Amino acid sequence: MQQRLEFALVWLLVKLLGWLPRTAARKIGAGIGSVAHAAVPRLRQVGMQNLALAFPEKSSVQHRQILRVLYRNLGWQLAEFCRMPHYTLAKANQFIRYDGLEHYLEARSRGKGVLVLTGHIGAWELSSFYHSLAGYPMSMVIRRLDNPYLDRFVNGIRCLHGNRVLHKDDFARVLIASMRAGETVGVLMDTNMTPPQGVFVDFFGHTACTAAGVARVAQRTGATVLPGFLVWEDTETRYVLHFLSPLELVCTGSDEHDTVANTQLFTRALEDIIRRYPEQWLWVHRRWKTRPLQAK
Repeated sequence: MQQRLEFALVWLLVKLLGWLPRTAARKIGAGIGSVAHAAVPRLRQVGMQNLALAFPEKSSVQHRQILRVLYRNLGWQLAEFCRMPHYTLAKANQFIRYDGLEHYLEARSRGKGVLVLTGHIGAWELSSFYHSLAGYPMSMVIRRLDNPYLDRFVNGIRCLHGNRVLHKDDFARVLIASMRAGETVGVLMDTNMTPPQGVFVDFFGHTACTAAGVARVAQRTGATVLPGFLVWEDTETRYVLHFLSPLELVCTGSDEHDTVANTQLFTRALEDIIRRYPEQWLWVHRRWKTRPLQAK
């Protein structure tokens, strides 16, 4: 009963914001973000702790401002998600553009698969949706939602234009098969992990347990690893879907050494992006939760 009630509330919100004009929906989304910022002090505390770790040179006032803008951006993304079923390519092109699409097309033409390295930055839900609208459907590695009704509903919106969902439960096998078929898969690689799925690398000057599966799959298949992210550009008052140059993998012949080195390479690329757009990354996630075992 609780799961059905949760689903009903989310369904109603999606239909309401989806029905409204985009400008109105985004204003309401920003308002919801402001309420969430004020109503959940535990997440604010996590965000402030993470920002102090990542940007010790910034003041607490600056940290609080970053968090406020983050919640506004999350509210905007909520509105965009609710409106996604109504978007056509022509409509989406009015407020989204590509930057570096040639990097993606060149990587795809190699035929060994493309791993789009991304994270919880900007409007990550909208990024893969827009890419599919433009004629480039892809798969996404996600964690199942605890509520199965919501899981089916949310994935139905994500996959309206040919996208597929790959669940983390069967990550390695499915990802290898996708790369061998020359497909594109987006991977959010900025969340806290635990060994053995994660290895410890540097992230903003602090050790962070980080998913190593992308490195292992890329090393095994020869897939191209391409940083990609959709962020709000204030100067343009629209979103830009950036594809950067492909990352050149470390290849010494030692699998474990290369896995750690390449995971560090990928993490550094994500950090560089986050430093460019600090107000758009999900600071309220406990990214540094898992700690290395202390040597005895």
